[in-house]
Amino acid sequence: MNKLYVGNLSPSVTVEDLQQLLGERKLPVAEQVLLKSGYAFVDFPDQNSAIKAIETLSGKVELHGKVIEVDYSVPKKLRSRKIQIRNIPPHLQWEVLDGLLAQYGTVENVEQVNTDTETAVVNVTYSNKEEAKVAIEKLTGQQFDDYSFKVSYIADMDAAPPDQAPRTRRGGRSSRDQGPPEPGSSGEFCPPRSRQYDFPLRILVPTQYVGAIIGKGGLTIKNVTKQTQSKVDIHRKENAGAAEKPITIHSTPEGCSSACRMILDIMQKEANETKATEEIALKILANNSLVGRLIGKEGRNLKKIEEETGTKITISSLQDLTIYNPERTITVKGSLEACCKAEAEIMKKLREAYENDIAAINQQANLIPGLNLNALGIFSSGLPVLPHAAGPRGAMPPVAPAGYNPFLSHSSHLSGLYGVPPASAIPHQLSQQAQEQEVVYLFIPTQAVGALIGKKGQHIKQLAHFAGASIKIAPAECPDATERMVIVTGTPEAQFKAQGRIFGKLKEENFFSAKEEVKLETHIKVPSSAAGRVIGKGGKTVNELQNLTSAEVIVPRDQTPDENDEVFVKINGHFFASQTAQRKIREIIQQVKQQEQKHQQGATVSPHHSK
Repeated sequence: MNKLYVGNLSPSVTVEDLQQLLGERKLPVAEQVLLKSGYAFVDFPDQNSAIKAIETLSGKVELHGKVIEVDYSVPKKLRSRKIQIRNIPPHLQWEVLDGLLAQYGTVENVEQVNTDTETAVVNVTYSNKEEAKVAIEKLTGQQFDDYSFKVSYIADMDAAPPDQAPRTRRGGRSSRDQGPPEPGSSGEFCPPRSRQYDFPLRILVPTQYVGAIIGKGGLTIKNVTKQTQSKVDIHRKENAGAAEKPITIHSTPEGCSSACRMILDIMQKEANETKATEEIALKILANNSLVGRLIGKEGRNLKKIEEETGTKITISSLQDLTIYNPERTITVKGSLEACCKAEAEIMKKLREAYENDIAAINQQANLIPGLNLNALGIFSSGLPVLPHAAGPRGAMPPVAPAGYNPFLSHSSHLSGLYGVPPASAIPHQLSQQAQEQEVVYLFIPTQAVGALIGKKGQHIKQLAHFAGASIKIAPAECPDATERMVIVTGTPEAQFKAQGRIFGKLKEENFFSAKEEVKLETHIKVPSSAAGRVIGKGGKTVNELQNLTSAEVIVPRDQTPDENDEVFVKINGHFFASQTAQRKIREIIQQVKQQEQKHQQGATVSPHHSK
């Protein structure tokens, strides 16, 4: 991905000319330059320097009388679903960009790239290459204020046939004609990771040790990434002035543990040299939705890890969480060896929880075609496609952030306390429907009411704000009621977001066991004239609904219509099943209303024509 094509070169240009140009522009000296007649291929050590080279040189620099062109070198067979958008205005709201991207297709992934530029850069993955092609055509040169988008293809390694997949050479370099694998932050290349298995280790380190971890000229961190075959991102620009900085490590479980051990060792040596008095503790960051399963029933899992490793483990309070910072800090104290053993056990538990959530997502993937499940926060692996993660932990970023998301093909470190599905995550047919207000009655366990409301009503207010819905909890029908009714009023999209967050909250707070799906009963009102259509002849329609959605759908026959001539339909199932059933029933209601309108129009027109 860091191999660049340099075009429109004069025949007199030499390799030395290109290297001199890079030096003059304060760009890294290219590791490899392959000069051809009229063009060249230049390898850069990392994505950041490649972006800087494109921005600095392309269309702006004249060499031997000709203005050169610079862009990514991507073989045709790897030009598929992935594109990079540069020169994004720093003040552009993510919601605006997300909506813009969604115009051209289903967005599967958006990863913000850490750069030194004032403007933002994102890597975007569409669901197919046709959508990516349209996006490039439409977005290239598109103006926002005084900024003009610059768009390029980037290598889509998933597009290469298995027998032609790029083969890496010794030391991690890919063969010249295939394009390089994803680089580490240090410029070292790491082995390709499975798309389905990327659960990074995130740790917090004291800010005073960041310099020692990076080392002079980045040599120390390069050594860590090289020895452990990992990708290490040190988010030193985040949360300026904070006492601690997050570090994200991508690798195999063994690679993450090895890198963690080396970083702890570096900090311990630095502490000894500077005669620091405070104890070096291991601090692991984990999404709150996973932490309950790490702790275990009555804290058994955590106690077992403490006993087996000889460590003391504490976890930050739930009160420290906000919608912008759903991570909890797991602090491990003990000897370096003991902390490393505890890290392996803690991450094993967190990975298991993560994989269970991924499996749950995969089981539901066929229920709503085109739905970007990774963009939802109903599971721990979900997150907003364009997350708010980049700002300081716990702070509300008002503008486009410039930070990091460790889980894209991943789950973000800011995957959302409830999760906010972006515009591109909402089913296309849903977004096309009239944005009329819908009312849904959701039933939750009574003991979950406090968690949903939050301290001083903070959680439910945040939920309502982000979903754009009205959310009210009805009074208990009796003192010993086991369920409470939540009344959600809003557009179809608002319903999708609000209900998704409620399901997600119950999962996160462990009101359902780790292996148990969150299934809730939902009621919606339908005109009494449409009830028969929902049931169908001999119950055919309702049976088809249940088979299609996996939800239980019941239309009680002994109901008396209310003052609006409406009756209840009961839906019971997990979130995706419930949502699909709700949408299908709404479609039936809409069809009945349209038929009634046509009938009424026909009745008023007929007398006129009879004259």
